[in-house]
Amino acid sequence: MTENSTAAITELRRQAQFHMDAEQWDAARAALESLLQRTPGDVPTRIQMASVLLRQGRLQAASRQLLDAVPLLPNHVPLIAQLTVRLLMLGEVEAARACLDHLARAPHPPASVLAEQAHLHWMIGDVSSATSLMGRAVAAGVDRADDRYLHAMLLRCSGKLVDAEGILASCLQRWPDLGDAAVMLVNLRKQTSAANHLDLLRGCLDRLPAPDGARASYVRAQFESAVFKVLDDLGSHDEAWAALERSNALMHKLNPYNESGEVAAIDALIKASRELTNRPAALRPPAGPTPIFIVGMPRSGTTLLNQMLAAHSQVTSAGEINDFPSQLRWMTDAPPAGVQGLLRMIEGAVDIDFAELGARYIRQTAWRARGRQFYIDKLPINVRMVPFIRRALPHAPILHMVRDPMDVCFSNLKVMFGNASAYCYEQQALAHYYKQYSRLTDHWRAALPGVMLDVSYAALVTEPRKTLDRVLVHCGLDPEEGCLHPERNTDPVATQSSAQVREPIHSRSMGEWQHYAKYLGPLQRALA
Repeated sequence: MTENSTAAITELRRQAQFHMDAEQWDAARAALESLLQRTPGDVPTRIQMASVLLRQGRLQAASRQLLDAVPLLPNHVPLIAQLTVRLLMLGEVEAARACLDHLARAPHPPASVLAEQAHLHWMIGDVSSATSLMGRAVAAGVDRADDRYLHAMLLRCSGKLVDAEGILASCLQRWPDLGDAAVMLVNLRKQTSAANHLDLLRGCLDRLPAPDGARASYVRAQFESAVFKVLDDLGSHDEAWAALERSNALMHKLNPYNESGEVAAIDALIKASRELTNRPAALRPPAGPTPIFIVGMPRSGTTLLNQMLAAHSQVTSAGEINDFPSQLRWMTDAPPAGVQGLLRMIEGAVDIDFAELGARYIRQTAWRARGRQFYIDKLPINVRMVPFIRRALPHAPILHMVRDPMDVCFSNLKVMFGNASAYCYEQQALAHYYKQYSRLTDHWRAALPGVMLDVSYAALVTEPRKTLDRVLVHCGLDPEEGCLHPERNTDPVATQSSAQVREPIHSRSMGEWQHYAKYLGPLQRALA
């Protein structure tokens, strides 16, 4: 390369960065296009181009840039990791797995590379590989806070709760502002008067800075939520409620609920489903294993049903994967961008090729079946996707978990979901969200009769055999005794309920809200 060429490339990089910093996306794209003409094999430039195209609302074009970068990858761990994350964000799971295969070829990887691989496998939903890699990384000496936390999380997913508890308690002693560790620690088991972590949590709270910024507020909210869980387990309900109120007030301020946006989304879904009535569905299912979708409100019992079904010899669980919405976004060329991005996706979904959508979904997810005939896609928010799933995958069973409104709403109110669920930190917001969810599912039942099977949580825990037999018939599966003993299922579980489902089926969580009835009047009245 001549000196003039090198100077020209350097100048184009400078121009591209200048325009990106100024959010001048057309000019940035022009500079990057010129740069790629000179350096077509440059992976960082393709990643930058993908980012600019996403800013311009061109998801498919961004995806093509990232896919073109995969065969060009150098042996550079941070770059491989960066590309993997971006591919996952756009639903290109198979390409992300190819990146991980490339990374796995490194001979004698140091602890930091093993840990990076573990984090990426966790992101992709490959819990078994992540667990093995993180175990090797810890044995090789990795000792950062986020690595130790992930190690504990993976042990929890695998049912090794005592080991996870020891690691998390140690983390909080070393890093007293690690709020994620506090939340996970108290949810590993029921806290008792003889063995609880209240003193540790309160000690950490005393050392936290004042909540005068977003991060400080979030961490304090996490610790207050953890304190609530301990006090709730101990039966100190008034003290517990005070801690929950402090936590939720901080979270509600950080994540105000968008009431009008939620109404607009449900309106758009109902309108789209009506317009789809005369549109063709996929004529035949794509080749491959059959997905089973479990949908509903969060905390409605989806994890329990998942574990019961996954104990069947012909079924495995893929966990909470985002693949169907990701493929629908690709089909509609609608980048994830808040309410407006969601509305664009819903409106665009009316005119897509549903056979192609189904084929794309199966291509990206079939590996999760691990040789079984069926695999479970347990993402509760897919309750919004029901008419699109039916047209793209007409053979796929859809199971809708239904739970008592006060039970499910209180369960959402008391659980720390982080910044992703703005509806669950204030009673009026929670009631509004639930009523919109009910409006949508009522419409699905009326407009799409028989498309989804309602499964009562109360019936599942009080009459498990009878209820599960109905579910299995709907899925085309024969009864198996093992399904009635989800606690014997040793497969990893990567949800908030992973500790609870290691127990035999029980009904203890029914009616828990009544301990706080005197505080839940606003929620009761709003739901009524």
